[in-house]
Amino acid sequence: MPTTSLNCNALLAARQLGKTVTAGDESLTILHDIDFSLPAGESLAIVGASGSGKSTLLALLAGIDTPSQGDVLLDGVSLSSLNEDGRAALRGRLAGFVFQSFQLLPDFSALENVLVPLELHGTPAAEARARHWLERVGLGQRLGHTPRQLSGGEQQRVALARAFATEPRLVFADEPTGSLDTATGERIADLMFELNAATGTTLVLVTHDPKLAARCSMQLQIQGGRQGALHVQSMPDGWPA
Repeated sequence: MPTTSLNCNALLAARQLGKTVTAGDESLTILHDIDFSLPAGESLAIVGASGSGKSTLLALLAGIDTPSQGDVLLDGVSLSSLNEDGRAALRGRLAGFVFQSFQLLPDFSALENVLVPLELHGTPAAEARARHWLERVGLGQRLGHTPRQLSGGEQQRVALARAFATEPRLVFADEPTGSLDTATGERIADLMFELNAATGTTLVLVTHDPKLAARCSMQLQIQGGRQGALHVQSMPDGWPA
């Protein structure tokens, strides 16, 4: 499809991005020529069927994986120009993460799980900030509980607090409601978008849920590893018509 060109200062951009993996004598192209820009403060839903390459794309955009072709620009920095340590440092400075499987440290309390990235950042008054964010997601009375003592919804609330506590410019969320029942998932989605709006964070969300995707300002369709329609649901200032 034609390249999507934006006359704005994108926080995140994919440029002819592709990923091919090789097993023995065979190769499989997972993603082909993904090309888009995401302005700061917007929210993007990456949607598509299972196996379409959504999570692979998220890993490339976050610099967790490296592309076979093309590049990702994060805050104007080419990820291809950085080594693994450089990509990790840039991620740590700019991004927070929310995963379907929560990815909490099992032997750490809720407070300690939120503290980890704050301490890695050298955040002043880290414990007070961790407490604040856990209170903000409704877990002020559960600070000392480990993940096994928390419900799935409570664990995802801890993950949201951890993601937003470092005040990132960008949050990557991979199927954040995928392992939750419908009612709990809706409450978590409400909380995530509430925090996102309050902090002005840019959000990149992988989801198979059309209702969740519809809450984002942009939707990027992935079909068989190829970019389908890029649907803009609200027009940021400076966006070309």
